[in-house]
Amino acid sequence: MMDTTPATPQVDLIFEVSWEVCNKIGGIYTVLSTKAKTLQKLYKDKTIFIGPDVWTSENPSPWFTECKVDGLSAWAKNAKLPDSVSVRVGRWEIPGRPIAVLVKFDGMYAVKDEFYGEMWQRFGVNSLHAYGDYDEGCAFAHASGIVIESIIASGYGSKLTPTGRISKKYQPRMVAHFDEWTTGMGLLYVKWKLPQVATVFTTHATSIGRSICGNNKPLYDYMKGYNGDQMAAELNMEAKHSLEKCVAHAADIFTTVSDITATECEQLLERRPDVVTPNGFEKNFVPSAAKYPEARKTARDRMLTVASALTGKRMDDNTFIVITSGRCEYRNKGLDLFLDMCEELKHRRLCRNVLAFVMVPAWPKEARSDLAGRMAGMNDTPFVNDEAPLADPVLTHWLNNPDSDAVNSRIHSLGFTTLDPRVTVIYVPCYLNATDGIFNLSYYDLLPGADATVFPSYYEPWGYTPLESVAFGVPTVTTSLSGFGQWVLKVSENYFDECGVNVIGRGDSNYRSVVENISHSIEYLTCADEKETKKIHKVAMRTAAEAAWPKFMVYYDQAYALALDKAAERVKMMKNR
Repeated sequence: MMDTTPATPQVDLIFEVSWEVCNKIGGIYTVLSTKAKTLQKLYKDKTIFIGPDVWTSENPSPWFTECKVDGLSAWAKNAKLPDSVSVRVGRWEIPGRPIAVLVKFDGMYAVKDEFYGEMWQRFGVNSLHAYGDYDEGCAFAHASGIVIESIIASGYGSKLTPTGRISKKYQPRMVAHFDEWTTGMGLLYVKWKLPQVATVFTTHATSIGRSICGNNKPLYDYMKGYNGDQMAAELNMEAKHSLEKCVAHAADIFTTVSDITATECEQLLERRPDVVTPNGFEKNFVPSAAKYPEARKTARDRMLTVASALTGKRMDDNTFIVITSGRCEYRNKGLDLFLDMCEELKHRRLCRNVLAFVMVPAWPKEARSDLAGRMAGMNDTPFVNDEAPLADPVLTHWLNNPDSDAVNSRIHSLGFTTLDPRVTVIYVPCYLNATDGIFNLSYYDLLPGADATVFPSYYEPWGYTPLESVAFGVPTVTTSLSGFGQWVLKVSENYFDECGVNVIGRGDSNYRSVVENISHSIEYLTCADEKETKKIHKVAMRTAAEAAWPKFMVYYDQAYALALDKAAERVKMMKNR
């Protein structure tokens, strides 16, 4: 293992801007919310997270508390901001409770055309073909840049100097860090208006790379032949791609989360990231060793009860439970491959019957009342003899679009509605937040009950789901096309009993062999004895410990130090003119 002891640069103030600050939408929320605790330890209240204020009094953010923050609350009260741009200052309710500023950005729509023209003149951003969420992201980013400018003008950054005194000679060392294309206009604004501020841009996945994959085009075999600008025109992605590319080139330091995405950036954005900043994890989600057995039993009981009620077949505790989860991107997340793997398992020599859950939020209509009713009855008098399965015994929640849902359609076409005791597949198409009406446990509450997870991704810049799995001691299978999978191959031997992970080589042309290799991995785990299972659980958690944020923060320190050096040189050159 490499030495990842942080060599922290002196930073007086860090702004981190993201659409997912206090706004739980996807993987970037996990990145920022788990990183915050370590950032607070390194830079106590020197990090200000800036997110969109998309909330109302009737629907407040459950992750934000408006409260007094020394110096910043006074600024907010007196800030001279454009009309219809307002801010709320408080704390993000996550481990570390960092400072958060929520920005209401409605006023930016009125000046968007003028601003787009300015960005075209200064940086070459082509917003002409914008559509969809482009204007919303840019309005938020523009407002965020203005907020950063206002905070700095108030002297807030100067009050955080090493001596605690305001000095006209001291130039505060400030970093503005922007995540994803949705914040790109904010970085360009800071670059334009605040040359003394170091800028960092992180792309967690290129917009054009994701679009190529989402349109079922082969990304990897033809990577060296792709031109990002050409593909953006072909796939109607010109505005987002133009913005992302311009921001990548304008930032003092450009970063991404894995080597595989760095290669993608170099080809499609035409700039190699300066630093790869892998995503870490915070262990506060994981039950303690003392509480783990109870957490595992609770999770298994609930999943087995759901499956028994759906199928009418009583499933005992020896059932092998395997889970896949994440965003409902059928091809990119490898959901197609997972279902074909389940079909392949029927032809393997399994030592335990397999119960496979596909836990991906889709377009759920409602929790099934017939399922909830049968489960309630089982709590009173659990059935022993077989009962008739419920209608459509592969769904926990009814769908609004059952015929066009790719996962549902594939489960039915593979015949999993005709129940086979060897392999049962159940689709959970809702967000598991402990209020779903069936499980009523969060995903993290259910994860300890699994015997394995599978994440056979095709497009996965990092891959939090397999990292979360090993953090809970659950062995996982992923692919070499995920950033996490590539990291595992760098730091460990690729065996379950060495690291709790099995990374399967995947490309554009070996789909069938990946199906067979993953099914073989699950077959192996179903036959592992108690001693081997305990060893795999232990080494899995050890792997997760190597990916903890305190070990990975060194890469951010490196990025910030390089960005600060560039900003200092820029200021020096301006003074010498």
